[in-house]
Amino acid sequence: MRTGLGSGIETRVNLEDVPVREGGARVSVVAPPTDEQRAYALRRMKMLATGLLILLAVIFLFSFALQDRYPWLEYVRAAAEGGMVGALADWFAVTALFKHPMGVKIPHTAIIPEKKDQIGASLGQFVEENFLAEDIIRTKLDSMQVAAKAGTWLARPEGAERVATEGAAAIRGALRVLDDDAVRDVLESMFRRHVVDPQWGPPAGKMAQRIFEEGHHHQLVNLVVDSLADWVLANPEVIGRLVTERSPSWVPAFLDDIVGERVQIQAERFLIDVQENPNHQLRVALDNYLTGVARDLQEDPKTMAKADAVKEQVLDDPRVRELMTSTWTTIKNALMTAADDPDSELTRNFKSALQDFGTRLINEPELAAKVNGYVADAAGYLVRTYSNDIAAVITETVERWDAKETSEKIELQVGKDLQFIRINGTVVGSLAGLAIFTVATAIFG
Repeated sequence: MRTGLGSGIETRVNLEDVPVREGGARVSVVAPPTDEQRAYALRRMKMLATGLLILLAVIFLFSFALQDRYPWLEYVRAAAEGGMVGALADWFAVTALFKHPMGVKIPHTAIIPEKKDQIGASLGQFVEENFLAEDIIRTKLDSMQVAAKAGTWLARPEGAERVATEGAAAIRGALRVLDDDAVRDVLESMFRRHVVDPQWGPPAGKMAQRIFEEGHHHQLVNLVVDSLADWVLANPEVIGRLVTERSPSWVPAFLDDIVGERVQIQAERFLIDVQENPNHQLRVALDNYLTGVARDLQEDPKTMAKADAVKEQVLDDPRVRELMTSTWTTIKNALMTAADDPDSELTRNFKSALQDFGTRLINEPELAAKVNGYVADAAGYLVRTYSNDIAAVITETVERWDAKETSEKIELQVGKDLQFIRINGTVVGSLAGLAIFTVATAIFG
């Protein structure tokens, strides 16, 4: 690992790296070593640890043979003897983790192969209790401030662009996978269940009754009356012609003109009176009629049957099918067009909405708090409901592993570091042997 200061900060791990830039720093990220590389490193460390043991054995033999001639070799022999003891003890301890030392089935050896299932269960329980606890997840999410970070990312154009791109890809994939006939069948089924099959009379009657009781229809009545009055004033000859056409042939023409003019005047007065008098008997009669229709739609079987008959005529089977076909085709084409065109209006509006939402997450603490709460609640529900299942995945996966293969894989991952235990044991044993012999010689020599 190499680290420097300044704008060109660089951290390099292993041999092959992929530079990732963030701000002014460059961090070199590398892939982990392969199994072949780990196996090679493990073999080297084993050879080193074993080589030290052999070296100490040779030193011990020579010093033991020559210590009578050269007394100072007794110290060398003691150090070598202690180092061999430490090396052998740690070799036994390390080997006992993965296999039976020298193939001898000594109790409490080959711990990993023998206890594989228990290790898997313990690992699953450990993850569940220490990583999948609801309070731990909530505390972690509270410290992360998910809403603020998400808002900062979405507020940037590249963030909104990324979400829009991924969303467009998801839409395209979903539309290609969906079967058009199946979608139409679902839409038709939903439309029929919620629109065609239910009775129209009672809900339409309730809605109409509320409209009439609150007087919302008066504006429509005023519009109709005003339009009719304007038409009568603008077309006086029509009434005269109608009177002439319907009067007997023996009636003089001047009399038809008088009657037509009289009818015209009375019609104008009647309509003006209706316009000016909100309590006119025509308005009252119309209100009573409409209220009666609304009541009959809810209570009268004949009226309800007529409403359903009208519904069936309007929404017969072929028309429903055509409506669903055209609706789905329109929706699909619009979505495909928008997804394929990054500059489409829908895509632009979607990006703008994302950026606006991100800005709001940054500037509106209440909204950010709500989002953080939703995220924490969702995560809490997931770990509360599925933590056992997630932990069971670890346990069951380990149970399916072959014992020997599991031991080899674990040794491949950590064996190199464990060989340092052997080396350290050799060094510590040598120092301990030398120290013990020195002290004993000083006391009893």
